[in-house]
Amino acid sequence: MNLAPFRIESLRALLYRCPIDTPVVTSFGVMRDRPMVLVRAQDDAGNVGWGEVWCNFPSVGAEHRARLLTGVLAPRVEGRAWQGPAEVFADLTQGTSVLALQSGEPGPFAHTIAGIDLALWDLVARRAGQPLWRLLGGRSPTVGVYASGLNPDLPERLARARYEDGYRAFKLKIGFDGARDRINLDAVRHELGDDVELMADANQGWSLDVALQRVQELDRFGLGWLEEPLRADAPWSDWQTLARAAPMPLAAGENLAGDAAFDAAIASGALQVIQPDAAKWGGHTACLPVARKAIAAGLRYCPHWLGGGVGLLHSAHLLVAAGGDGRLEVDANPNPLRTAVCGALNRIQAGQAVLDDAPGIGPPPDLAAISRYAARY
Repeated sequence: MNLAPFRIESLRALLYRCPIDTPVVTSFGVMRDRPMVLVRAQDDAGNVGWGEVWCNFPSVGAEHRARLLTGVLAPRVEGRAWQGPAEVFADLTQGTSVLALQSGEPGPFAHTIAGIDLALWDLVARRAGQPLWRLLGGRSPTVGVYASGLNPDLPERLARARYEDGYRAFKLKIGFDGARDRINLDAVRHELGDDVELMADANQGWSLDVALQRVQELDRFGLGWLEEPLRADAPWSDWQTLARAAPMPLAAGENLAGDAAFDAAIASGALQVIQPDAAKWGGHTACLPVARKAIAAGLRYCPHWLGGGVGLLHSAHLLVAAGGDGRLEVDANPNPLRTAVCGALNRIQAGQAVLDDAPGIGPPPDLAAISRYAARY
């Protein structure tokens, strides 16, 4: 891909926090509000690109990452000419690697660099006058979706509401008490029937011994996949043991970072679904090659996302560019920071959305619509 060089005039972080009525509950923690850190990148010709930084946990993570971008990373990028986002990604990753180790914060650095990468890819696509999915090599703007983040409290009600919105695939959070998990899966199946695709996410909640028991108990639900039944840092031998016993496909990847980690995940043979989060690590620069490797290995690529609308749009463009039969994760819970700025992804029909043909990730985010949620950092 030949990209025209560009010079970054400014790189800014914009922070938002939205209160919510119903906390988002996982096996490892609870989100009591919804944060979003946007990245605004402007070149010397006035073109602007938008990205988003993963910042869900801990609750102070959004402020920290916004400051990290403003105080540490932006000065390395601003005022310099670059050949493309990949050059910026490499420079920031390598140039701050010792600092990330020294501070014990490789995760926050990776998250913030990933958000910058997303913004720069949006910028170069706008400069080129092309939708990002096409610039990255995609052939069709149509993307399959699923409703994610179904909480363990009366999940069938939220699932029904999203079914009426056009969704035909759903993912329930489990990893709590085994009986409670089964009751909830029963409730969703009873509400929506056997024709919808149903997945479950244990959020790293089980040991290998517990997981070996749970996969047999969950067999009757016909799960499309079981996500993160084990810790992301569990040895691949444990994942392989579980994969041999599990009647459903295993999925993971949102908590992996680095080419070596994903190469090992793909090579292990334990996973059938690979789920990198482009705002947690890699952006488009690194995640698109991972997605294509996974698909070439016969695996399903389904990007992870649970944040605001800008990151969701990027995930959709990345999925379309990669190809394959994967689905886009769309948070089922109410979140104005998603719906006010995710454009075409608010329109779901028969389990699919169609991306805009506008340059970049689509029309710029409507910041006025979310101005009431702006926060200081």
